[in-house]
Amino acid sequence: MPEISNKGRAMPASPIRKLAPFAEQAKKRGIHIYHLNIGQPDVETPHQFWDAIKNIDRKVLEYSPSNGFEDLRKKYAAFFQTRYHLNNLLPEDLLITTGGSEALFFTMLSILDAEDEIIIPEPLYANYIGFSKSGDIRVRPIPTSIENGFALPSIDEFEKVITKNTKAILICNPNNPTGYAYSATELDRLKEIALKHDLFLISDEVYRDFTYDPSIPYTSILEIAGLEQHAILIDSVSKRFSACGARIGMVATKNKLVLETILKYAQQRLSPPTVEQLGTMAMFDVEEDYFKEVNKEYKKRRDTLVEALQKIDGVTCPVPGGAFYCIVQLPVEDTDDFCRWMLSDFNYQGETVMMAPASGFYATEGKGKNQVRIAYVLNSKNLQKAIKCMEEGLKAYKIANAEK
Repeated sequence: MPEISNKGRAMPASPIRKLAPFAEQAKKRGIHIYHLNIGQPDVETPHQFWDAIKNIDRKVLEYSPSNGFEDLRKKYAAFFQTRYHLNNLLPEDLLITTGGSEALFFTMLSILDAEDEIIIPEPLYANYIGFSKSGDIRVRPIPTSIENGFALPSIDEFEKVITKNTKAILICNPNNPTGYAYSATELDRLKEIALKHDLFLISDEVYRDFTYDPSIPYTSILEIAGLEQHAILIDSVSKRFSACGARIGMVATKNKLVLETILKYAQQRLSPPTVEQLGTMAMFDVEEDYFKEVNKEYKKRRDTLVEALQKIDGVTCPVPGGAFYCIVQLPVEDTDDFCRWMLSDFNYQGETVMMAPASGFYATEGKGKNQVRIAYVLNSKNLQKAIKCMEEGLKAYKIANAEK
């Protein structure tokens, strides 16, 4: 029998989706599942997207340029200039990708060789590990702690993991999976490290529209003077416009050689999706009220979730400053087992909860075993029901384990 590749063996299963078979079986038994495992917003995609799709007047569905339609690149740059005051971001500084995932994957392959190292604060977005394994790139995790809300460690901690093979630092801001939003001071700390060691600094900013403390203005990596040749920005319309299925993302940098290299990878996949690019152009005309209302709604959900979780005995949940995720510490030894059990063996009044075990969001073996990642993408009423269900599940799980 032919053998699969070593890379295939090393590729981790998604902690977000690996329990899907158990969820399907639960649904077949008539159990209603509250999905807190995946960042799929339930907010409606702006009507401008659907209107643009319906009004496409083309006879042939052709390829677009490999770097995306010029009109979309102009719209993207103008949006960032107007909404985020990034006046230095020009259409020629960016490239359209098939989602933010492709933007990040192409970036990593463009700046890192096999055995090169990339530093990422952990817990981290699980796909970062998968992308790295695809390129035989080594992730050097730098630990953050739930005790201080997953704040960025000191420069000394970074210095401890930097080696001659270190080529880049990657952050997600605001963070998936912790919800932590980096301050301007923390970003200056990263700038100091990047310049001292001549490293690329990649910032995944797909959740930048979801920050909840107006007293702390959001700082983009592209705003920081002196990092022009080091900074690489990753973006996507998936979360901003609740358009995950459109698969439109973007990578931006002032480093022309990096962008030219990414383009070579983009040429191999030919082009980003044509129809979705046409719909995305129209979404950049969405009114400011849309963003205000969506932000208000997610802040309400965050507050509902955190308040409910912090009332459960033995549960630790920091208040996330952004995105729509949080890492929650539970009074169990193995959340992989607990999350599976919640789907296969438990229901509360015909309902249960699907969560993502946090061990898959750590590059360090054995970490996160008593934590889960929760995506608060349900409305407040359903979040309250879901957390009540989790609370009852924790009680039942404790009894079931005691009887073993």
